[in-house]
Amino acid sequence: MKKFLTALLFVPLLAFASSEVHLDKAPDRSGDNAALQRGAKTFVNYCLNCHSASYMRYNRLTDIGLSDGQIKENLLFTAEKVGEPMKVALQRADGRIFFGAAPPDLTVIARARGSESGSGADWLYTYLRGFYRDSERPTGWNNTVFPNVGMPHVLWELQGDQVQGEHHKLELANPGKLSPKEYDSMVADLVGYLNYMGEPAAEARKRLGGFVLLGLLLLFILTYALKREYWKDVH
Repeated sequence: MKKFLTALLFVPLLAFASSEVHLDKAPDRSGDNAALQRGAKTFVNYCLNCHSASYMRYNRLTDIGLSDGQIKENLLFTAEKVGEPMKVALQRADGRIFFGAAPPDLTVIARARGSESGSGADWLYTYLRGFYRDSERPTGWNNTVFPNVGMPHVLWELQGDQVQGEHHKLELANPGKLSPKEYDSMVADLVGYLNYMGEPAAEARKRLGGFVLLGLLLLFILTYALKREYWKDVH
């Protein structure tokens, strides 16, 4: 009886584990300014209509190689000055009416979606490639990673129409403007940018960390040399 009750405690955990979705590994775009710039362009054109990034300012894009003039001319659609945050006009109440839930702010979405099964970047990379046609959903779309999601597939013209085939495997029924390889690369750039927004100073911090470790190594060498010089006449 005791063993039976103990086994019951693990039933919810087993059910959760069995329903966990496999996440594809997202290509690493950190430090690749060209890829991050492409990702920023996709974000502004396709995501920033509904999702805000209110803790990210446009002028932080200068860290990935863009000038204020380039930002203002090509990316500044929801603000007047490059020093403003990436906000949208959509109100949360309207979002709940349109989609059933208010679109979340995406500033730290890559960090928020991290789990034991994979990083937040892996989750986003798999999610944005996991939409498929579902006539039973209000938007006409469903998702393998986020079942019954309220968000429509805003990138469908680029990817095309996916449908679920045998064993729930996704198949491309109607091609989009991009080939599957091109679409995956575009999503990787977008996810790289979303990951960058969560901590824009990450690359600078890593570089600084390297210099700090080098300085500590030099200090250790000097300290050891001083110690040997001080104790050389002590027997």
